[in-house]
Amino acid sequence: MLRSVILAAARSTRIERLVATAPFSRDVVRRFVGGTTIDDALDAGAALATAGLTISVDHLGEDTETPEQASAVRAEYLALIDALDRAGLAAGADVSVKLSALGQRFDEQAATEHARVICAAAAAVDCTVTLDMEDHTTTDATLDTLQRLRADHPGTGAVLQAYLRRTEADCRELATAGSRVRLCKGAYAEPESVAYQSAIDVDKSFVRCLNILFSGPGYPMLATHDPRLIAIAEDRARWFDRAPEEFEFQLLYGVRPEEQLRLVGEGYTVRVYLPYGTDWYGYLMRRLAERPANVAFLGRAMLSRD
Repeated sequence: MLRSVILAAARSTRIERLVATAPFSRDVVRRFVGGTTIDDALDAGAALATAGLTISVDHLGEDTETPEQASAVRAEYLALIDALDRAGLAAGADVSVKLSALGQRFDEQAATEHARVICAAAAAVDCTVTLDMEDHTTTDATLDTLQRLRADHPGTGAVLQAYLRRTEADCRELATAGSRVRLCKGAYAEPESVAYQSAIDVDKSFVRCLNILFSGPGYPMLATHDPRLIAIAEDRARWFDRAPEEFEFQLLYGVRPEEQLRLVGEGYTVRVYLPYGTDWYGYLMRRLAERPANVAFLGRAMLSRD
């Protein structure tokens, strides 16, 4: 119930204005978002690298409505990749790209070409690109674009969402040699016809999907903060005889930082999803919906006058 309320709030422009102008917003955003500019993201990324963590940087923004806006997003990613290279952070890093931000909704071909340019720039500095997944209506189009990009850039990563009923089949399709697949629970409001509605059913699907990915020759990227699922993933990795360099854990910036360091200490690769930008509201609300315990932090921030 709480998750549904939060996701509904994510679509409310009135609540967005209220949150964006509230005095607590700066502290909340600082915890979950690595700043508003590329320089801010570089500073956050450098601190994470010092702690032994790797990064996937995401420029926030999904409401692209014109070709000019799509071109501006592409330019932002090219500037980001160049800045990562100049800062010595590009090698081994990843950038996460939403095709909707590149104009997928009104020109799928142009969005694919924008993504291709970004992939080429990333490959030139030993950085990878992962195509973020959005609501279920874009899944087929995003996977189609993924296959086209992989023809020239086979390291392009996919994201699959365990709450979708189709995802086990997609995992089987993508669990191939060299295939980078980020498995997450999912963070959009979806109808029962296409998505599991209960937390336990989503968790069960997540485990089934990670078993499929571990049993194939691809490179699983397990995006979860759930202690039980992390423990299951560690056990499954041992069962499938996966060395630490043959998969990775992914956690969000600002969420369970102690666990991030624990996993690094155990020898695992841990990648932190590092968002930056001014369009942080939708991202923040989806993070609260994914882990409602974060609402307590938001509540404390709202009540604080510091």
